[in-house]
Amino acid sequence: MTDSPAFTPLRSVLYMPSSNAKALEKAKTLPIDGVIFDLEDAVAPDAKPDAREAAAAAAGSDDYGKRTLTIRVNGIGTEWHEADIIAASQAGPHAIVVPKVNSADEVKQLVAAMEKAGAPEHTKLWAMVETPVAILGALSIAQASDRLGAFVLGTNDLVKELYAEHVPGRAPILPSLHTALLAGRAAGIAVIDGVYNNVKDIDGFLAECEQGRQMGFDGKTLIHPGQVEGANSAFAPSAQAVEDARGLIQAWEDGKGAGVVTYNGKMVENLHVESAQRTLDIHEAITALESEQA
Repeated sequence: MTDSPAFTPLRSVLYMPSSNAKALEKAKTLPIDGVIFDLEDAVAPDAKPDAREAAAAAAGSDDYGKRTLTIRVNGIGTEWHEADIIAASQAGPHAIVVPKVNSADEVKQLVAAMEKAGAPEHTKLWAMVETPVAILGALSIAQASDRLGAFVLGTNDLVKELYAEHVPGRAPILPSLHTALLAGRAAGIAVIDGVYNNVKDIDGFLAECEQGRQMGFDGKTLIHPGQVEGANSAFAPSAQAVEDARGLIQAWEDGKGAGVVTYNGKMVENLHVESAQRTLDIHEAITALESEQA
């Protein structure tokens, strides 16, 4: 087997209001894979300058271990956007999250602004996909720049703009979710599911996590620390899946040159081996991250 590219766990990516010092401190102790230091929806207009400074300081610190640190700026066209991009770029987080990215041209505009502001090479752009026009242009957006590292689904705005309803199973937006996933996978970027609004509905949240994992999302954006454990569990390979992946790869290695290879009575092809290896890569990356957080 060839070495697989490094995998970054993004099972649980928690929005934290950057105007709330206690929230920023709490994020250091939560078993989350990623943090979005938010400057947009969670921050009142008069608090945005101080929040921008706090987010930049947090993202530029070494206080969060190996968690993926990102800053969500205010959107293109807002009065805070330019200053947000400059501050976030200079802080050098793992990514800058931008709401309502609607075209490939906007991706290129954002990347140019990041580079002008001095964003280091490791700082990626995460584009929020949350409008009908973004869904219809998802592939061109995903392929617009090598600096684009992920799609983040903005399901609340998508439901609103479609005049749809929030219902269990998300039938009204499933075609949009699939379209974003197809585009993201075609471009080789991460795709992170949208938030679940009712923090008291644990069963509904877990069902949506399971649905997201089955569809192929890398993880889920969260709005409450109480959702972290469920997302981490749902988007991690089960112990049985890890055992099966190891067994399948071993059967493949043992059967080289022997014609047809089977595992647990099923024929094994190279595509199955690649899927099994990805399962092990995810498991090993999660184990390493959790060990570091312990």
